[in-house]
Amino acid sequence: MSSLKERFVALDVFRGMTICFMIIVNTPGSGAIPYSPLEHATWHGFTPTDLVFPSFLFAVGNAMSFSLKKYASNTAFLTKIIKRTLLIFLIGYLMYWFPFFGQNSAGEIISAPVADTRIMGVLQRIALCYFFGSLLVHYFSTKKVIIISIILLIGYWILLLAFGNPSQPLSMMGNAGLYLDKFLMGTNHLYHGESIPFDPEGWLSTLPSIVNVIIGFFAGRFIQNKGKTFECLSKLMLVGALLIFIALWWNFIFPINKKLWSSSFVFITCGLDLIIISALIYILEMKNWNPIHWSGFFQIFGRNPLFIYILSELLVVVLFMVHVGNRESLFNYINRTVFQVVAPGAFGSFLFAIFFMLICWSIGWWLNKRKIYVKV
Repeated sequence: MSSLKERFVALDVFRGMTICFMIIVNTPGSGAIPYSPLEHATWHGFTPTDLVFPSFLFAVGNAMSFSLKKYASNTAFLTKIIKRTLLIFLIGYLMYWFPFFGQNSAGEIISAPVADTRIMGVLQRIALCYFFGSLLVHYFSTKKVIIISIILLIGYWILLLAFGNPSQPLSMMGNAGLYLDKFLMGTNHLYHGESIPFDPEGWLSTLPSIVNVIIGFFAGRFIQNKGKTFECLSKLMLVGALLIFIALWWNFIFPINKKLWSSSFVFITCGLDLIIISALIYILEMKNWNPIHWSGFFQIFGRNPLFIYILSELLVVVLFMVHVGNRESLFNYINRTVFQVVAPGAFGSFLFAIFFMLICWSIGWWLNKRKIYVKV
């Protein structure tokens, strides 16, 4: 099970599907409200979009089950994960600072203020979860890692109840995670895409998200140890179903919530991921069912996942930076004159997202054709 075929087919398709959907939901066209399944739940609740980011963390853990075998010494191991953690975190921070300059009210070019740059974010969370997940699975036994994971999930719940607003500890404005982020970073360094300054990738909610990586790691190791057998996949699916059952039960007292990254959210996403990765292994590895080579499309994303994600985020910023006509961004201009004309409303917004995703895919295709794989 440690062959390159297994490593690159099942896992790359899973990661590729994640990146593909991530780009689609992150870049809806302007001029209309997107379809509700393509948006995150407003607060408590769950949509297909909410599965995207935790699935990538699950894939990070899955890939770790292969990569962590390569290090002959603790020094080599620590050097690698520290360098990679710092690199990913720094790239994430620079993405939010990009393009590093702007214009003042007089039209003069000025540097973008560091004081207003978001500190946490998607890549930053990936970096931290990769770092702590790697340390845990490398230095602790399986039993101890499971115990630590349970402590992280239950401890996070207790922290929210103990230090949040006594009357509304699980609300956006009253949760302990927001209090901690304000204390550590201030409001200017938080995400401002919600109704208030609030970071869905804050420091406290990073604790339970580490478990997504750990479960992904254990799944990858289990598959390698047991092989591509019906017994292996059936056990993965049963565990997935069990996690979903626990999540739905826990939801009554600790609601499924992506923006809080509640512990019930960890269970439902990991449960779904276990079922999805099992289905992909069955279809692609055991049955070799790929009549129209659909898996190849997603492998393009899966072979350069972080690079293509970073590229997609920077490209969107550039489309908003470039102005045409009466100071209208190129992003809005394309949507207003093309996609909202061809298909007004949510469908036009969806078509632009597909179009943008295919542009990113074409760059990935070019890289793959030349066997260029950017390691981040």
